[in-house]
Amino acid sequence: MKPVQQFLNINYYLRKYLGELPEPALHPGTKQPIGPADLAAIFPMELIKQEVSLEEFIDIPDAVLDIYQKFRPTTLIRAKGLEKFLKTPARIYYKNEAVTLSGSHKINTALVQAYYNKQAGIKRLVTETGAGQWGSALSIACSLFGLKCLVYMVKVSFEQKPQRRTIMETFGAKVLASPSTTTNAGKGFLAKNPNTSGSLGMAISEAIETAAGDKQSNYALGSVLNHVLLHQTVVGQEVRQQLKDLGEKPQVMIGCCGGGSNFAGFAFPLLADQLAGKIKGVRFVGVEPDACPSMTKGEFRYDHGDTAKMTPLLKMETLGCDFVPSPIHAGGLRYHGIAPQLAFLHQRKLIETRAYDQLSCFKAAQIFAQGEGIIPAPESSHAIKAAIDEAMRCQRQRRAETIVFNLSGHGLLDLKGYEDFLAGKLK
Repeated sequence: MKPVQQFLNINYYLRKYLGELPEPALHPGTKQPIGPADLAAIFPMELIKQEVSLEEFIDIPDAVLDIYQKFRPTTLIRAKGLEKFLKTPARIYYKNEAVTLSGSHKINTALVQAYYNKQAGIKRLVTETGAGQWGSALSIACSLFGLKCLVYMVKVSFEQKPQRRTIMETFGAKVLASPSTTTNAGKGFLAKNPNTSGSLGMAISEAIETAAGDKQSNYALGSVLNHVLLHQTVVGQEVRQQLKDLGEKPQVMIGCCGGGSNFAGFAFPLLADQLAGKIKGVRFVGVEPDACPSMTKGEFRYDHGDTAKMTPLLKMETLGCDFVPSPIHAGGLRYHGIAPQLAFLHQRKLIETRAYDQLSCFKAAQIFAQGEGIIPAPESSHAIKAAIDEAMRCQRQRRAETIVFNLSGHGLLDLKGYEDFLAGKLK
């Protein structure tokens, strides 16, 4: 298929077909909508423009397209082994983002963010990472574009996944366990709880504090904000064309949700078609861990994106910015909130949500691995669990629906979770 040349902006479709947009981010001090000047201390202007853009499409830079061609388009695969095991009449497909340079979807936005920061004369990017997928992706992107990289890695994942740290360091990144003693925010978290397992909210606070305090550094993030979700729509646009080429019309689209970029990028292009009346009857299902159920149990209100309350206030479904999830192995899903665009859609019942415990997700992951030959990331296993549940519903109802899910990454560096699962240690 022809490579995707542009990102698709869901806000264009929300304004055109719903007549409304998600509420704006607010300045934490004045409580007024933030402007470009408020973000310029940590983001390059091109990304700030993308954050508020209402254009339907935004061009992908040529330098990014050149690197995308190493692994994009990724394959859309019929899960025949899984279908056979389940004895379901459903047709199950998965988009395989495990084959990217970093082994997950995260590289799609990491390259764009590194490119625009390089163009703006920035020397270093500072970020947070949960399981290490995002940190790995940004370290690769920084290496390719000649930038330094500093990563605050949530403490529990820093300890659970040392190989992820090795990957980041191989590409030249510096990796610190969060909370750390290198920032005022980190020192504050440790003073309150010296034994804390950390959280994405804490790591974000440390990364923003560090970036804001250095004129040669900017902040980069792997989810939540509009421009990050925008970059991931390269995935959904490919899926849309691949399904068309196969003559398939999906009934269910599924993705796991932490901050929401994986699910959003996968779902938004087809959701845009449904809003425009080009297709109908597609259900979009976001899946999260029951240990951190921001969409299924969170409140829809303004909240900070980080624990130290340094970020703008975002209108989202949230468990509270001081919420610290239990140390599950799906570290990339341990975020207290959800992207404002997804919260907006969920509130209007345009997307559905599910929440699962990690034991049932690892069971689903093993079934998928034995049927398809791929060990999925613990995060992706949540989407697999939902896909299996939908396939079994089709079996009971004797319906031959088409179910598509995003395999957001592989789990070859998450084997401690599988080890604990196989040893019966998971709850």
